[in-house]
Amino acid sequence: MQAAVDAFLTRLAQRASPATVDAYRRDIGHLTAWLDAQAIESWTALDVATLRRYLASERTRGMAPRTLARRRASLSRFADFLVNQGELSHNPVKLTQAPRQPRHLPSPVDVDQLSHFLDTPHAAEPLEMRDQAMLELFYSCGLRLAELAALDLASLDAQHVRVVGKGGKPRQVPLGRRAADAIKTWMGSRSGLAKPNETALFVAQHGGRLGHRAIQSRLSETAKRRGLPEHLHPHRLRHSFASHLLESSQDLRAVQELLGHANLSTTQIYTRLDWQQLAEVYDKAHPRARRGPSSTDES
Repeated sequence: MQAAVDAFLTRLAQRASPATVDAYRRDIGHLTAWLDAQAIESWTALDVATLRRYLASERTRGMAPRTLARRRASLSRFADFLVNQGELSHNPVKLTQAPRQPRHLPSPVDVDQLSHFLDTPHAAEPLEMRDQAMLELFYSCGLRLAELAALDLASLDAQHVRVVGKGGKPRQVPLGRRAADAIKTWMGSRSGLAKPNETALFVAQHGGRLGHRAIQSRLSETAKRRGLPEHLHPHRLRHSFASHLLESSQDLRAVQELLGHANLSTTQIYTRLDWQQLAEVYDKAHPRARRGPSSTDES
């Protein structure tokens, strides 16, 4: 069974990021461990009933619907691979029901409160300057945690940030003046921390690339230290970026591009834009949206 998993991951690694491959490895690994406990030793025995029992056991353990949905998606892609390899006659995952997703999103930080927080003076120390640059980048560019952590020195120029989003999809985001200034300040201290030949934009005290947990922890600590009366994490800054930009521009399509969403409906949910507002944006923007008098009215 492990040979099939290894073959799938090897093929996946040819077009997906290391983080994506690791996520698939974990998701499939949970299933194989469960199958082993059930004394199931061949992928040919993977049927709908078995998968339903597995997903039910994960739900009983308290797995969040969003996490369960992601795992189901990973297993479905792996099952497609097994079908192509002749291990399965069909994809049984597609016959299971996806868990209902709660529409819970973090509320955006008030724009004035966030501006005051970002403008709060900080110590002229390398780690403080690094953290300020990360904060400005999250809010200026709406980056995901994984996108910021993966940034290299070559990812930036004077006006843009180049990132690789979900599914290995690249995009380019404008770099705001405040973020550019903060990065320039950080670059003056980065060389004193970074290991030789380290390509990461943001490095830890040990000189290597700063990890996800460290970034989350530093943001949370900075918020407490500066007196922000709310919990702060990368996704909340991304949500604030989207909400504040949409409030100012009403340009849902532009926000979709900046966030790197494949579907406009994802952006609509993400920004809490209700359908009435969406209709107003459509009416103002689409050249054939405004309905003039019909031929019946004119007669």
